[in-house]
Amino acid sequence: MRAVVTGAAGFIGSHLSAHLLSQGDEVVGVDALTDFYDPARKRHNLDRLLRRKGFRFHRGDLLDLPLRQLFAPADAVYHLAGQPGVRGSWGPEFAVYLERNVLVTQRVLEAARDTGLRRLVFASSSSVYGDAEAYPTPETVRPRPVSPYGVTKLAAEQLCETYRTVFGVPAASLRLFSVYGPGQRPDMAFARLVAAARADRPFPLYGDGGQSRDFTYVQDVVAAMRAAALSSWSGVANLGGGSEVTMRQVIDLLGDLNAPVRVVPGPARPGDARRTAADITLAHDAFAYRPATGLRAGLAAMLRAESSPGATSPVTTTPAPPGSRR
Repeated sequence: MRAVVTGAAGFIGSHLSAHLLSQGDEVVGVDALTDFYDPARKRHNLDRLLRRKGFRFHRGDLLDLPLRQLFAPADAVYHLAGQPGVRGSWGPEFAVYLERNVLVTQRVLEAARDTGLRRLVFASSSSVYGDAEAYPTPETVRPRPVSPYGVTKLAAEQLCETYRTVFGVPAASLRLFSVYGPGQRPDMAFARLVAAARADRPFPLYGDGGQSRDFTYVQDVVAAMRAAALSSWSGVANLGGGSEVTMRQVIDLLGDLNAPVRVVPGPARPGDARRTAADITLAHDAFAYRPATGLRAGLAAMLRAESSPGATSPVTTTPAPPGSRR
């Protein structure tokens, strides 16, 4: 395919671009290289991509770039660009989240509508659920986000659904559950845990450690994104890792992997959901999604990458039996 990836220099976007290239796709990456975290990390991601055949890059803000011109030759657009982070979305910074998550998505959808784009894959978030009414959580559960970030992701997702139903834009919105892996954003829990373990620094644990997440390995996510783009399905689907794990269990597992972490307890932070767990039945039925990477293997890959910064290749795994915990 000929693909456009917005947010191509970020954590998931760079993994997605590399995966698409490995499948023989041509990729046009777009990124503004914003400073939510050190742009040098994004430039490092880009350097690896720019050395590969079939990748081109445009730097710029999606509110300013000529999107119709960029999208016209594409078979699929993967819209991953946005402002991440729950904790930073409170207060005056909300205006940034509104612009980068909602206004930008509306402009992407307008360009997709005008160019007759074949496929649009949007990276939504499990944050739209907040403290969900049921676990594992199916897509039919009423979203009720508990952070401004979640509100903006839900708004962007609803825009995708509106353009899909009114104008026929073939949008697939994928609700990502706690994506982790080599190159993860430095503000995220696993990246901070691994960095603390490697540097023998204390790790501030927000809450009692009993909060749980459905952690999803990045290579499973990007493979599912491409599968969704190749399918005829459109709508909203969960992408989870297939098993729910508490933060205490993650810390214990790091100890088993010879990366012990010294924990400093702290209060829970506003906007953090107590629990997430994905019902992935719809994604399995729609485009054969089945997470293949267990938490132990994924964390081990992160530890190897931290020891050797260039080692960010995906781990090789075999699918776990249905219903198993990994």
